[in-house]
Amino acid sequence: MATPLRIDFISDIACPWCVIGLRGLERALAEVGSAVEADIHLLPFELNPQMGPEGENVSEHIQKKYGSTPAQSAAARQALKDRGADLGFTFNYAPDTRIWNTFDAHRLLHWAALEGKQLALKHALFAANFTEQLPVSDHRVLADAAARAGLDPERARQILTSNEYADEVRRDEALWQSRGVRAVPTVIFNQRWMIQGGQPPEVFAQAIHDIVSGTAREAQA
Repeated sequence: MATPLRIDFISDIACPWCVIGLRGLERALAEVGSAVEADIHLLPFELNPQMGPEGENVSEHIQKKYGSTPAQSAAARQALKDRGADLGFTFNYAPDTRIWNTFDAHRLLHWAALEGKQLALKHALFAANFTEQLPVSDHRVLADAAARAGLDPERARQILTSNEYADEVRRDEALWQSRGVRAVPTVIFNQRWMIQGGQPPEVFAQAIHDIVSGTAREAQA
């Protein structure tokens, strides 16, 4: 009999390590197989809530925010490309790659959860942002991603041109910030055990095994 496992995955679609983390988690769950019945909740976090609609060049943004040199940024992007390829995901970085405001994307993800298609939309948004290099603050791009996830694009456009689900997203963001989440991805199992960062599948698989077997050490989420 499968063990129920709630997984809160806190992330931003502007975060490349969130792609690595989600792909690693999904691969771990595939390896664990029927031992668990996973219930994944994708929850919002904005790396750059003040980002304007025009976005910002990624290299310039990273240099200003973290003080990284161009060589360090290039090495980090190559590491991401390699990790992504190992997990079946393509990062297409270019000199003009930009980072975008993601609040509207989070509003759509909240709606998608109500429709049972949140995970599909998350993958579509990651692909639009990192593989296709599209502006994921643009409502047309977001509606197209919704359609690819099996959602009604017209309903998506209605949500995007309104303020629907804004309060819910801000509430969820504030909740996790109040619980000490300052970086993503943050993955919390059964509201008790936390793993942070874009970990490889074996780290998630070991954590799941420990939880199911009752040997996981207690940690504050």
